Amino acid sequence: MDDWSDYLVCLAVSEAGSLTAAAHELGVSQPTVTRRLQALESRFGEPLFEREQGQTRLTPLGRKVTAHAARMRDEASAIERAAMAQDQSLSGLVVVSASEGLGADWLPLALESFQAANPGIGIDIAIKNNSANLADREADIALRWNGPGTQQSLVGRRGATVGAGLYAAKSYLDKHGRPNAVEDLADHAGVGWSIGDYFGWPSTQTGAPVLPRHVSFKSNSPASHVKGLEAGFGVGVTSHRLARNSIYLERILPDFESSLDLWVVAHETVRKSARVRAAYDHIIAQMKADAAYFSRGEPSTL
Repeated sequence: MDDWSDYLVCLAVSEAGSLTAAAHELGVSQPTVTRRLQALESRFGEPLFEREQGQTRLTPLGRKVTAHAARMRDEASAIERAAMAQDQSLSGLVVVSASEGLGADWLPLALESFQAANPGIGIDIAIKNNSANLADREADIALRWNGPGTQQSLVGRRGATVGAGLYAAKSYLDKHGRPNAVEDLADHAGVGWSIGDYFGWPSTQTGAPVLPRHVSFKSNSPASHVKGLEAGFGVGVTSHRLARNSIYLERILPDFESSLDLWVVAHETVRKSARVRAAYDHIIAQMKADAAYFSRGEPSTL
C-alpha cells in the first residue's frame, strides 16, 4: 500500500528547492527525505527530480505528482479546518504565528491572562519572519503587517498601528554629530534591515530619499537591529516601542514619523472554532488596550 506522506515529501522538496531545505520544513533529517524520495521513485520506476550542479528540478512525472500532491494537501487541510470549526469547546491547542519581535516579547505577556482564564487551552507561539500558511494549518492565527495578505479565505482585523522614528546611540551622536535636517543624514552611517525597509526612510520636501553615506550594519532581527543601533553602527529607523526601552538610544529628527498597521488574521473556517475565536478576540482587545505602547512607545499596560 502506498504511503501517502511520501507524496508530501516530494511536494516539500519541490517547494523548498532542495533536500536539506525540505528536511528543515518537515522537521526530519535530510537522509530521511532522501530515503523516502528514493522509495517513491523506485515505486514509479523513474525519477521525479533531475539533479545537476546543485540544482533540483522536477521531471515531467515530478510535475504531475506534485500537482496531485498539492491538491491532496489542500483537501486534507480542508478536512482539518472543517473538523476544527465544529469544535466549540474551550480546550485544545491554539497556534499563533508572529515575527520575532512581537512573538518574543509582547505576545507571551498578552496571552498569559487568556490562558489563565481558559486553562484548558494551550498556547503555541510559532516565530516566523515569513507569512505562515493558514490554509495548511501552519498556524491558527497570524500577526501580519499591513493586511491579511493575498491568500484566499482569510479574515483579519487591524489590531494596532506601530509607530517608528529615527534613532541612534548617544555615543554615536556624540562622536559624529546630531543631524539637524533630513539632508544631514547623507553624512551618517546607516543601520538597515535585511528583510525589507518596511518603515521607510526620510525624504526631502521634494520627496527624494536622503540615504546614508553607507550601510554599516543590517539585520533581519528586530532585537539585533536595536543592538546594532546601541552599539553605535549608525542611524536607523526602528519602532518606538523597542527604542524607548533602551537607555542608550536617542531619537533624532522627531518630525520624521513612520508607521505600519498590525493585523490579526485567521482562516475563515478555523475562526469558527470556539478556542480560536476566543484567542483571536483576546489578542485584538489587548492590542487596543496597548495602543499607546504600539504607536508611541509608552509603557505597556501588560
